[in-house]
Amino acid sequence: MIQRFKSKIHRVRVTEADLNYVGSITIDEDLMDAANLIDGEKVQVVNNNNGERLETYVIPGKRGSGIICLNGAAARRAQVGDILIIISYALMDFEEAKSFQPRTVFPDENNQLN
Repeated sequence: MIQRFKSKIHRVRVTEADLNYVGSITIDEDLMDAANLIDGEKVQVVNNNNGERLETYVIPGKRGSGIICLNGAAARRAQVGDILIIISYALMDFEEAKSFQPRTVFPDENNQLN
C-alpha cells in the first residue's frame, strides 16, 4: 500500500476562523462533493499567504455558501481572506495507484464552482 494524492480544492479563500470551535475545517458541501471529500476525512491545509501547513478533518458547511472556516487551534494559522489549498490522500495498492485519477477543483474567487 502507498499513500497517494486523492483530491484537492485549489485556491479557496478563508471566509471565517473560529478559535472557540472544537476543531476541524468547515467546507461548503458543494466543494466537498466536487472534490470527493467526506465528513470526517483527514486533509492537509496549506496556506498560500503565510506558508503554514496543518492537518485536520473536514466537516460539512452549508451547501452553496462558499464557507471555508478554520476551527479551533487551526484558526490561528490563517486569517479571513487568506488563500488555501486543501489536499486529501488515500492509501491504495501500488498497481491501483498507478492508474488512479485524483480529483482537483478550482473554485472562483467567491469559493463557488463554475
